[in-house]
Amino acid sequence: MMVGGELVLAALVILLALLLTLVLSHFLPLLLNPKAPNGSFGWPLLGETLRFLRPHASNTLGSFLEDHCSRYGRVFKSHLFCTPTIVSCDQELNHFILQNEERLFQCSYPRPIHGILGKSSMLVVLGEDHKRLRNLALALVTSTKLKPSYLGDIEKIALHIVGSWHGKSKDKGRVNVIAFCEEARKFAFSVIVKQVLGLSPEEPVTAMILEDFLAFMKGLISFPLYIPGTPYAKAVQARERISSTVKGIIEERRNAGSSNKGDFLDVLLSSNELSDEEKVSFVLDSLLGGYETTSLLISMVVYFLGQSVQDLELVKREHEGIRSKKEKDEFLSSEDYKKMEYTQHVINEALRCGNIVKFVHRKALKDVRYKEYLIPSGWKVLPVFSAVHLNPLLHGNAQQFQPCRWEGASQGTSKKFTPFGGGPRLCPGSELAKVEAAFFLHHLVLNYR
Repeated sequence: MMVGGELVLAALVILLALLLTLVLSHFLPLLLNPKAPNGSFGWPLLGETLRFLRPHASNTLGSFLEDHCSRYGRVFKSHLFCTPTIVSCDQELNHFILQNEERLFQCSYPRPIHGILGKSSMLVVLGEDHKRLRNLALALVTSTKLKPSYLGDIEKIALHIVGSWHGKSKDKGRVNVIAFCEEARKFAFSVIVKQVLGLSPEEPVTAMILEDFLAFMKGLISFPLYIPGTPYAKAVQARERISSTVKGIIEERRNAGSSNKGDFLDVLLSSNELSDEEKVSFVLDSLLGGYETTSLLISMVVYFLGQSVQDLELVKREHEGIRSKKEKDEFLSSEDYKKMEYTQHVINEALRCGNIVKFVHRKALKDVRYKEYLIPSGWKVLPVFSAVHLNPLLHGNAQQFQPCRWEGASQGTSKKFTPFGGGPRLCPGSELAKVEAAFFLHHLVLNYR
């Protein structure tokens, strides 16, 4: 009996020691960094992560940020993603963080994200590796925009998607519902697969990649628990299948010798700077970047226009004017795109209100003093873009969708408008996403109410 009692006592002591260690490790950064911004750390281990990630409308801050900004100011400390964190809702500090990439701050996504994206992904690699991959991405984007067939490919796919809805409006007197978000995903995916891999929407391999990509996307934002059957595990497996498919396409191109498709893959195969693993990862990054943000942007534009009859009418009038000066089946040109001024206002306002990328993950490489704030070395730093986009002091009537606010304003990024990030990690394909959204919208407003 004594032996059993001693074992129980020893187990209790070990458990208490573990709990004490957990509590101390959680709250010790508070004691060691008294000059950090005000804030709270929440419970040990979980911190305030669950509250921070609680779903809310994208054109609102959510209860967590509203509560903490009112209590602690627009820069505060918290404990998120198992790490002491500085949260910035301040436009000046956000700009400072983005512009000091690799000098004072470094990209620092949670480890499970690496498991899905892969260690060679441009989203997670650092330093010279990131610079090398991003330069290649910029070169590919530039070459894509210069291709004569680029705009034509986008328009053909838009016509294919929009045209597929005809005849689906009624079935034996009943109205059929078309899930627009799914249609936007089909369009964006078809465009990026065509540009990157030279595949058309009708090819069986395109549908196979899309199916795996949907599983991949669901797991990317799921709880990172690798247990068979969970979304995270399915995402890791889906990435492996996509990688295998892409490797097969690469081998097929190599065995066929020279290719004149003029897509990303042709350029990648001619490059000696990347390993095969990096080339596959680069293709996945391109698919991810061209698929998710673009489809969400198109969906956001339609969502907000659906609530504003006046703005919809202005967009429709603009596109009717462009179409009236063209032959019946003549494709849109780059000059037509430049004429879509109000459409660009709508796209920018959808990006501001919709907040597709709410925040990014960074880490302080050293103690950083900014104004009255101390950001301790090793702490995570989260610049929150949505808090700046929805700040009424920077954007009048910030909660309202008002495309006219962009008339006469700069169409690029600024300290108070960073929908595609900023600094050395500014999204290289941001302009391509806007072109796709504008062309899709052209055929949507001219063919449907």
